[in-house]
Amino acid sequence: MTLDFRGKTAVITGGANGIGLAIARAFADGGASVWIFDLEKEHPAAAAVTLGGGGAHSGVTIDVTDRASLETAFAQVPVPDIVVSNAGVGEPRELTETSAGLWNRTIAVNLTGAFHTVQLAATRMKPLRRGAIVLTASTNSYDGEPNLTAYNASKAGLLGLLHTAANELGPYQIRVNAVCPGLIRTRLTAGHFSDSSLLKEYFQDIPLGRGGEAGEVANAVAFLASDLASYITGAALLVDGGQLASKFGPWDEDTAYFSEDRWRLR
Repeated sequence: MTLDFRGKTAVITGGANGIGLAIARAFADGGASVWIFDLEKEHPAAAAVTLGGGGAHSGVTIDVTDRASLETAFAQVPVPDIVVSNAGVGEPRELTETSAGLWNRTIAVNLTGAFHTVQLAATRMKPLRRGAIVLTASTNSYDGEPNLTAYNASKAGLLGLLHTAANELGPYQIRVNAVCPGLIRTRLTAGHFSDSSLLKEYFQDIPLGRGGEAGEVANAVAFLASDLASYITGAALLVDGGQLASKFGPWDEDTAYFSEDRWRLR
């Protein structure tokens, strides 16, 4: 899906790979000038070079946990029309084995980093009375998937940020929305997607019977940031194949079979 973002400037944190890079490509394909903000080890400038479209693209080294680095990065960018707070981390650990360090790092990146990003974006957008901000939350914003205490708490916290920011920024015509992806194929989830037996069981509870692709999340982000969503703010859009809509999935081997990483009706 390609939407028209010609003449617009988009900033994506965590935009050098995975879902973030797919989001960057969606905006670039729509003609936006794209700024990728990411860690040095992710090579944001090199990622920006790979983008197509008609806009000028740049990559800037930042750490969302470092307020000063974000301020410096935003100072290099024209006032953005679109900001996507996508940077995030997640490391599985049982509740009683979750160290203070892991907790603090996860909250710092996923929640505090999003706060810094939204606050800095909003400060620049408010005088112009326009803008769109999209947060990458998660289905884990709602559920209690085991071994992800810190991640779940950070993603749940994003919904509080979402709702408050949408409320306060609405009068300035700045829209704030979120996407909530389920299991999406990325570099970080490659281990899951390489285990067919795990996928068979996991996807049994997903009505569409499969995992998602990064481009499918990017399409949702692009829509929320576009003029097509001009009367949508404060929304959290699930991109999960129906997973959270179903307590018990529809798939069983009497009526379906699992092949090529997805369930299919017989």
